[in-house]
Amino acid sequence: MTAEPNERRAPVFSLPQDQLLTLNVNDIPVLKDAAGPGISFQPLYLDPEVGLWTVMGIFAPGAELPAHLHTGAVHGYTLSGSWIYKEYPDQVQIAGSYLYEPASSFHTFYVPDTNTEETLVLFIVYGANVGFTDDGQFHSILDALTVQKLAEQWAQANDAGTIHYLKGGSAGYTNGA
Repeated sequence: MTAEPNERRAPVFSLPQDQLLTLNVNDIPVLKDAAGPGISFQPLYLDPEVGLWTVMGIFAPGAELPAHLHTGAVHGYTLSGSWIYKEYPDQVQIAGSYLYEPASSFHTFYVPDTNTEETLVLFIVYGANVGFTDDGQFHSILDALTVQKLAEQWAQANDAGTIHYLKGGSAGYTNGA
């Protein structure tokens, strides 16, 4: 007897999965200016408990993030446009560039104002970005929970309903505890 595809079992313990967790970025609204002027995004996967977040960042020419320290590693893949870290002006990231940033990296994200198109970057971020002002004072934290709240605030302000993205687990007790 042959098992149906969803009835196959591995010879080890595994988590149950009754559906493929997938989405199409074309079905997620661009949260225009949700993270600041010229800084838009689409949330793809947010897990505040683990501290993992994946977003499609959409940046207008001239957009800049505060100087920030990463508490975890970051993977970035540039799909269109170009950008730099001000601290590394000779290493321009263009379409097709893949970037890995180890934890404790510190830099200032900037999109040249000479760009003629929006810059689109897929970011997979572990932990948080701890932002600082130009004089080195604490500015902000950007992490999975903050991105989740920014999406909720943007949706409410724009009568957009629920923004759909994949999400991580949820803390709680086992039954009877």
